Amino acid sequence: MSGIMVMSCAPQQKKLIYPETAKVDTVDVYFGTQVPDPYRWLENDTSAATTAWVEAQNKVTNEYLSQIPFRENLLKRLTTLADYEKISAPIKKHGKYYFSKNDGLQNQSVFYVQDSLDGEPRVFLDPNKLSDDGTVALTGLYFSNDGKYTAYSISRSGSDWSEIFVMDTESGKLLEDHIEWAKFTGAAWQGDGFYYSAYDAPAKGKEFSNVNEKHKIYYHKIGEPQSKDKLIYQNPAYPKRFYTASTSEDERILFLTESGAGRGNNLFIRDLKKPNSPFIQLTTDLDYQYYPIEVIGDQMYIYTNYGAPKNRIMVADINRPKLEDWKELVPESEAVLSNAEVIGGKLFLTYDKDASNHAYVYGLDGKQIQEIQLPSLGSVGFSGNKDDKECFFGFTSFTIPGATYKYDMDQNTYELYRAPKVQFNSDDFVTEQVFFASKDGVKVPMFLTYKKDLKKDGKNPVFLYGYGGFGISLNPGFSAMRIPFLENGGIYAQVNLRGGSEYGEDWHVAGTKMQKQNVFDDFISAAEYLINEKYTNKDKIAIVGGSNGGLLVGACMTQRPDLFRVAIPQVGVMDMLRYHKFTIGWNWASDYGTSEDSKEMFEYLKGYSPLHNLKPGTKYPATLVTTADHDDRVVPAHSFKFAATLQADNDGTNPTLIRIDSKAGHGAGKPMAKVLEEQADIYGFIMYNLDMKPDFKK
Repeated sequence: MSGIMVMSCAPQQKKLIYPETAKVDTVDVYFGTQVPDPYRWLENDTSAATTAWVEAQNKVTNEYLSQIPFRENLLKRLTTLADYEKISAPIKKHGKYYFSKNDGLQNQSVFYVQDSLDGEPRVFLDPNKLSDDGTVALTGLYFSNDGKYTAYSISRSGSDWSEIFVMDTESGKLLEDHIEWAKFTGAAWQGDGFYYSAYDAPAKGKEFSNVNEKHKIYYHKIGEPQSKDKLIYQNPAYPKRFYTASTSEDERILFLTESGAGRGNNLFIRDLKKPNSPFIQLTTDLDYQYYPIEVIGDQMYIYTNYGAPKNRIMVADINRPKLEDWKELVPESEAVLSNAEVIGGKLFLTYDKDASNHAYVYGLDGKQIQEIQLPSLGSVGFSGNKDDKECFFGFTSFTIPGATYKYDMDQNTYELYRAPKVQFNSDDFVTEQVFFASKDGVKVPMFLTYKKDLKKDGKNPVFLYGYGGFGISLNPGFSAMRIPFLENGGIYAQVNLRGGSEYGEDWHVAGTKMQKQNVFDDFISAAEYLINEKYTNKDKIAIVGGSNGGLLVGACMTQRPDLFRVAIPQVGVMDMLRYHKFTIGWNWASDYGTSEDSKEMFEYLKGYSPLHNLKPGTKYPATLVTTADHDDRVVPAHSFKFAATLQADNDGTNPTLIRIDSKAGHGAGKPMAKVLEEQADIYGFIMYNLDMKPDFKK
């Protein structure tokens, strides 16, 4: 089962010997069509056979990656670049300021508290002390409304499962409270306890693969064991839905959202000031989003795309809260309303125009007061309380790491509060936005970042990145990991594909279900545009994407293996016929549809499913599949089966490798050491196979 590397005469044409992967005779029948699944046994992620296969694959992969001549120097350069202070905008709670800071190479960011803005920061909570190897990540901090308690949630090894602990805010002392098997939840405080969502404990050995069903909301009272927690809400009629709770700051209203069946959610409220009051259902359509922003007096401010594909703000009266009585406050506009919050008695609204953020301040009467002129094209996030005049915002772009600004809302001016110092010169790089026509003529935007002296000679290496799903927009953002690639003449290209919500819900829907092919066409058209405009050529393009973006890479490399030199599908959804049978896969049906829906839907999914479209004897791009053993969002079986099939079908010209991380999950909370190793492997693989000769002397 070990992999042996055989050298041939031609450079870059090393023949790899892959571990043999046993085949089984599993066949599924869909609407009369037989579909073989010869690597079904790899779905059993805890079996001895799968473990041995993972070890054998990693051995071949590690041998290949370790012989890339510049890998060590690349890791050094990435480590130097990542070694800068990353500080969040401060959050004011109960007269004190809290912020997170990573000194540079810490596995997890540390939370600090200071009594005033110029006060001495002291450690509030250090997640690095929660495990020896940095694989325990802090996923949320939740202060009780009286400031007495702080609940915090953690994830182990990148899993979606979370545990909740409670500490005394003032002393930092850990209390005995401990919640297990929570998932997709925060801690919503009321009095001396909080609401949270959890599942029943899973069967032993199936913690990371079993279907997650029957999400419940509980109330936990401080000092009580979890076994005594009060069940607040469940809906056994719909086992495959999510239920999450939040409370208004004055603890008058308990909000409950129901999601998981359509593209949106339902909203319920309960008046906590009236004992035993029932939940009132405000909405009945799971195809629209309804999110409470704030409660002021009897008014609930709600962000929604109901009747407004580009989103609007509506107001509901607590005494007449149902949807039919809501009033429009800020109507839909040309730009997409992407975020809204109340700070200092005003509405701070963020709009997306061509995938970049623009920020405005509105009165609570819905009238615009002013636009905040942001430093450049980029992404913004505000921090402040509803009654407090103090406001901060974080800003980032492709070339500017996250900086924090202090904003004066009366003067409409801001000053730099904190900016990180990074070991590179941002002025050496430029970002441009281009628009290209997709296959059906629809105009699609793309950001290109590169060195200022770049020549359009058709020879530049390209890192082409996309996502295209679930209404998630790709806005400008900084990553130190891209810098070595850019320094060595590369172009980072980020495409705003259909399936995201850069242009609202219609843009999202245009990349879902039986329109999913639009997403792949957009990505393929982006590559063709870059070739036609002389940025690059087909031997210089690497395509990269994670999760739904991993599906994107898998579909594009199987549809157009001739167009790309390198493919990196990360934690991708590769088996479109069975994805809904694992953990929370069923929740993606609103975007994808399932193979059980209809014959037409089955045939459509089978038509692009990466696993089912690999063809024997094809020259596929150099491929590095990445996944992790604790990924309970997109289970590793997707990547395992795809890699085994690709190794069997590839014509042998290009390497076909899979990198399987241990004690890691879908990506969130991954310790810095693991991130750097993984990025050195990915960029090393890309640069080596694009025939780059990088210099990392900086």
